[in-house]
Parts: sequence; structure tokens; C-alpha cells
Amino acid sequence: MGPWLLAALAGVSVVAWNARAAGDAQVGRRVDAYVREQMREQHVPGLALAVMRDGKIVKATGYGLADVEDDVAATPGTVFQMGSAAKPITATAVMMLVEAGSVKLDDKISKLFPEAPAAWKDITVRHLLSHTSGIPDYGPEESSKDKGIVDFHADYTEDELVQKLAALPLSFQPGEKWGYSNSGYVLLGVLIRRVTGRFYGDLLQQRIFKPLGMSATRVISEADIIPHRSNGYRLVDGTLKHQDWVSPSLNALADGAVYTSVLDMEKWDAALSTEKLLRKETLEQMWTPTRLNDRSTVAYGLGWGVVRVNGHRLLRHRGAWQGFSSILHRYHDDRLTVVIFTNLEEKHSKPEPIAKAIAAMYLPTLLPLSAPAASGS
Repeated sequence: MGPWLLAALAGVSVVAWNARAAGDAQVGRRVDAYVREQMREQHVPGLALAVMRDGKIVKATGYGLADVEDDVAATPGTVFQMGSAAKPITATAVMMLVEAGSVKLDDKISKLFPEAPAAWKDITVRHLLSHTSGIPDYGPEESSKDKGIVDFHADYTEDELVQKLAALPLSFQPGEKWGYSNSGYVLLGVLIRRVTGRFYGDLLQQRIFKPLGMSATRVISEADIIPHRSNGYRLVDGTLKHQDWVSPSLNALADGAVYTSVLDMEKWDAALSTEKLLRKETLEQMWTPTRLNDRSTVAYGLGWGVVRVNGHRLLRHRGAWQGFSSILHRYHDDRLTVVIFTNLEEKHSKPEPIAKAIAAMYLPTLLPLSAPAASGS
């Protein structure tokens, strides 16, 4: 290949890069208008957004207020609670133990939970990861109170929580159906301690957050000083109120008790396109729809929702907890990711439709040909 051709190709690459950057800037302005419009409609105090392409941020912006009382602006570095959007992180830690041979996906959990009731005899680690165990969900808080499962203002040891969950009758037989269960992920956190002898949050810190440089990410603590921490809010009869208080032990469970920022999510997203955390075949196993006993499949793998959007594979997880709502959308094959965190409870904050619209601005083929363009354009 002659030097003139190399120079020409380099020139084409620069032109293409400049054109893409200009296009991203134009889309970014549409995104800003759309997000602000949605925040007004939903009465969201603060929101942080990151759009990643090929594992790198192409847009990261904070909108509104992270702290309404002190008039602190939300930024890409603002720390939000992830809620259940952290379940893929817990699932990754469990799959690390699977890769190490410390536990098997089809191990019966009674091996690690000798106090398990007879109803749990056929429940496996895979069932817990895929929400097919039949163990009822202990949350949200109002349903927990009705069921008498947990008092969100009381502290429990891990063993006490296991005893409470073990007292519940199964909603269905293991593998028979899909039923979202925070309880299953609470048990996975206990499983991690029983296998490793360590609190699951310490394992996340050692094996995931520190190696990836996710310096703002950690398990929730109301007592510790957390730089750039957002407050969580709820709307009561149209008036903004602080989040409800939850006891420290219930705010550190493996079903979604993680702080992070959208900037740290860039590092998490990039790692999922490599083998830094897990082997490629293990990740693909997590991103494969779960097969039930009757051979039908559900749109959830091991810690990830798995769906198709106009032919594009989407890996996703929602989150909501203590005055926060979140969404993680990874169009894995297109190498496009949208992450949104808000500091308003899920009854009023709806980040998932926002994320869908934003993704379609960067990747128009996500929309059906007859779909209208998002407002704010």
C-alpha cells in the first residue's frame, strides 16, 4: 500500500471522525431538550445521563438538582443509588465464583443453607440468579408489611433474614415460572459470604470496583461521608419529600444496595465488552434467556433482562429504591449503552422510556419505520 493511499485513508478517517463528532453534538442538543422536557413532566429534581459507544462516553450530563435543600446541581459525577440496576453486578460476583469452581449453577442451595425448608430442596443457584426459584419477593416495603416479612426500620442479621424468607410458602415450583424476587438476590449475597467467608460488598470492591477504577462505587452507607452523594426524593400530593429511612442492615443487601455515578458506569460498561471480569462464554450465558421446565423461555438471563428491540439485542435492568430510579440499557451488539439515574421514586420517575428515546436518537434503526421522532428535536 503506497504512502499516498495511506494518507488518503487517514484523511478519510479524520473526515469520518469529525462528521460523527458533529453528528453526536447535534444529537446531544436534542437529548438535552428532550431530557429537560421529561424532567418537567415527571417532576424529577435531578438526573444524570451517560451515553457510551464502543465503551467510551459520547455524552455525560447532569440535569437539575442532586440536593434540593442546598441547591446543589446534579453532574455526571453525582453519586446515586442504583437500586436493582445493581443486580447484574451481584450476578457477576456469583459467576466469578462459578468460574473459580467454588459453586456450580446447578448446585442445590440447600448445600449452603442447611436451614432451608423442604420446599427449597430443588432450588438451585441458577434459579436464584434467574428469578425462577419461586421464593416470593420480600419487597416493596408496603407489600412486605402486609406479608409480615420484614420491618424496613429494623436491623437483621443475614441468618435472621434467611429464616424469614424460609418461612414463606413458594409462589410456584422452581423453574416452573418467572417471578421477580429480590429475596433470591438477598440469598445470593448470603451465599457469597458462606462460600468466601466475606461480606458480598467487600468482594465487589476487591474483584470489580477497584480493578476497574470505579472509585465512586460502593455499597450504601448512610453513616459514611460519601462525596457528591445525591439525596433521594418522593412526591407526596405534589410536594417533594425526602426518601423514607431504611435500617442500615436492609440498606446493604445484595439485591441492589449500591452507590455509583454515570462516570463509573463507563468503566463497568467497557469491561463487559472484554474478559476483565468474566470469560466471554460466561457473559453470553448470563445474556441468554432462561429456559423454564416446560422448555419455554423468558426474557431474563442470569442477572440481566434480555429482549429484542426492532431486531437489536438489548441487555437491560431497571432499579428503584429509597427515592431513586435508574435504568441501564446496553445494545450490546451495537456497542451502544444508555444509563440514567434520577433522584425520584419510581411511582413518578420513569427513566426507561427516556433511555429508549435517547438510544433511538443515536441509533435510529431501533425505531420501527412508522415511529414518530422524539420531541425536543
